[in-house]
Amino acid sequence: MFNLFKSTVDLTHGYLKTVVKPGGAAVDATVGNGNDTLFLAGLVGVHGRVYGFDIQPEAIRRTTEAVVENGYSDIVKLFEQGHESMGIFVTEPVDAVVFNLGYLPGGDHNIVTGPETTLRAVTDGLNLLKPGGVMCIVMYTGHSGGPEEQEQLESYLRQLDKNSYYVCKIDFLNRNKAPFLLVVEKACEVSPGGLV
Repeated sequence: MFNLFKSTVDLTHGYLKTVVKPGGAAVDATVGNGNDTLFLAGLVGVHGRVYGFDIQPEAIRRTTEAVVENGYSDIVKLFEQGHESMGIFVTEPVDAVVFNLGYLPGGDHNIVTGPETTLRAVTDGLNLLKPGGVMCIVMYTGHSGGPEEQEQLESYLRQLDKNSYYVCKIDFLNRNKAPFLLVVEKACEVSPGGLV
């Protein structure tokens, strides 16, 4: 296969590994089947915390089973809430926030993330990020409403203060409708008014 670019998920995990360390805290804003939740739990270790959100009971059920099976029950807190609620339930600064936008793999394709709640969640996530923290957003656009969510999200991220945030887009140009990755790194020192 390929050595440098394996998948969007691999790229995401590579960025998360650079900032999430034992004892840290992270948010999985869209737990889905729990893969990112488990990955983050492995990074923060027994003294860390992972907060996970999803509006679908099936996603929370699947992720809860995976968390219990892997021995992470003491460090993972799951909320059957939309990601736009993270600012209510997460009160500590975090090292990373990860999103997988779109629909639950293997679930109802009519239940999708949308621009209004996603923009609120991204804003809250950026406020929660510690200086030097990273937000990774895996963006799927092949479903109804996906292109609109992409357009509004990218428009918002373009307006972030360049002295406070680096924003990068990694796209596979020769793969039709493949998910792409948006990475936001928060500066180690954020200037006043860094958020729009």
